[in-house]
Amino acid sequence: MLDPVVLFFLLGVLARLLRSDLRVPEPLYDALSLYLLLALGLKGGAELARADAVALAGQTALAVGLGCLLPLIAFAILRGLGRLDRSNAAAIAAHYGSVSVVTFAAGLTYLNARHIPSEPTMPFFVAVLEIPGLLVGVLLARLGTGRSANLAYAVREAFAGRSVLLLLGGLAIGALLGPEGAAPVEPLFTDLFKGALCLFLLELGLVVGGQLPALRQAGAFLIGFGLLVPPTFGVIGAACGWLMGLSHGGIALMATLAASASYIAAPAAMRMAIPEANPALSIAVVLGVTFPFNLVAGIPLYERLAARIAGAA
Repeated sequence: MLDPVVLFFLLGVLARLLRSDLRVPEPLYDALSLYLLLALGLKGGAELARADAVALAGQTALAVGLGCLLPLIAFAILRGLGRLDRSNAAAIAAHYGSVSVVTFAAGLTYLNARHIPSEPTMPFFVAVLEIPGLLVGVLLARLGTGRSANLAYAVREAFAGRSVLLLLGGLAIGALLGPEGAAPVEPLFTDLFKGALCLFLLELGLVVGGQLPALRQAGAFLIGFGLLVPPTFGVIGAACGWLMGLSHGGIALMATLAASASYIAAPAAMRMAIPEANPALSIAVVLGVTFPFNLVAGIPLYERLAARIAGAA
């Protein structure tokens, strides 16, 4: 089944490759990103109050462990096989240790279109997984160098950055309102969600199309890294989702989160905490390779993997 989210993204890529004058106005792009983050937070928060506190605490601990493990694996690959210097390896590892909210939203839309339910608390784990990878990346950059870790910068960017702030804020508002209190705004934040995501993906397609020439600088190894690491991390994320006791849909979303890479929170945090790293390398491989792979091929792959793990195939 063709998904309009993917088609809008591909339209953006094609427009940029054809050097079209198509543009999404920056104010609209900012408004769409704000809307998507709040919508995800409100939806998850409205059900968060109903969640079992003990079970949620255990699931959160597993999610934090996953967020710490993934950048360590990425760093080992980048240093051992790619022979990147410590700063660039740590910065790229931080991007892959953190998560992409938009990839999660696309995964959620994919599941909803196929009537595959998932835990309503999943947006909470998006916020949880944004942060550990950034902190581990900064520590890896400074380990053994005798330099300060600049963790304060990473923590500030992680918590004060708009993605985490809006997600947590939406979760808090949704939890305070509950399902009944959030009902009056449901037509805006639920019914229009997929259309807003399509417009957002159109702009991201334009951005990705502009990043494709930069892949020459990244080199063959990083291109291969950007293609092979997502499904590998997806398997690890799916295993984590199974340990968390998640459903078919929940496991698929946890795999999607693990396979994704941050291009909003991570670049800002790494610029402040690891200024000597080359941001063009991270952005080129994340937006030019990993994001398109996940959107077009990865999300369906993770859903089928989750179906097998959950016994739903």
